[in-house]
Amino acid sequence: MGRFSSALFGTAALWAAVFVSATVSAQAAAAPADPGNRPYAPFRIADGLYYVGASDYSSYLIVTKAGLIVIDGGDAPTGRQVVQNIRTLGFDTARIKILLNTHEHFDHAAGLAEVKRAAAPDVKFYASRADGTIVANGGKGDPFLKGPRFEYEPVKPDVWVKDGDKVKLGGLTLTAHITGGHTKGCTTWTFPVTVAGKVRQALDLCSASVLSGYKLGKVETYPGQTADYEHSFATWKALPCEVFIASHGAFYDMQAKRKLLDAGKADAFVDPKGCRAFVDKAEARFGDELKKQNP
Repeated sequence: MGRFSSALFGTAALWAAVFVSATVSAQAAAAPADPGNRPYAPFRIADGLYYVGASDYSSYLIVTKAGLIVIDGGDAPTGRQVVQNIRTLGFDTARIKILLNTHEHFDHAAGLAEVKRAAAPDVKFYASRADGTIVANGGKGDPFLKGPRFEYEPVKPDVWVKDGDKVKLGGLTLTAHITGGHTKGCTTWTFPVTVAGKVRQALDLCSASVLSGYKLGKVETYPGQTADYEHSFATWKALPCEVFIASHGAFYDMQAKRKLLDAGKADAFVDPKGCRAFVDKAEARFGDELKKQNP
């Protein structure tokens, strides 16, 4: 989740409000806020892995010999962009066999219905039970984001995933890691990719954000939220993270890395240090907020 219409919920304000860390240059900070769903040209991150999302709301295309996998659909306008971006890359959306989701917030799930309509008739949507239930209800049921502006066209999961479950297609295996906190069923996905001839481990981080207004500690936005965050930080630090991607491009400096890629740096998205730094800083900010709320 990362974009709302008011000043409080604008993307630039949100990065400060949700206690996440992203490197922003002085020039970028002075520029108009990116709404998150601006059209963005698709590109290849690694062999068989493509960015097909918007300017910040991420979506990924994974190509296998048995069909296509899409992770996340962005908000509703981004969903239409995802479909067009896949076609721009030369792939047939009717070969999309699997849809995955990081979490149920509208800026990651509202576009799934559009992608599903363009996909294969037998496409399967995999989601955690906690978040997938909310996606099936069109965003209704979130303990914090309530009201029509956070609702969207429902998509019913075909398969419920648990922590450690494997999703397989065409010789590729993705692993689901339930990393709750931002949402109860927030799901981080890991899988192998080849970059410049070398097999690397990719990690699509769900979100480490603590939204402004979340309650932690003695009083929580949902029961067990504080412990979920703590478990998630331990999980992220333990997982291999060589190719660092996430539900928002800003989390991993997507646009800056894309420029490096275009300039000839084939392994621009190989960034284990950046991945660990992001997690460490997010954990520290979570800890600060927890102490603030529980003096």
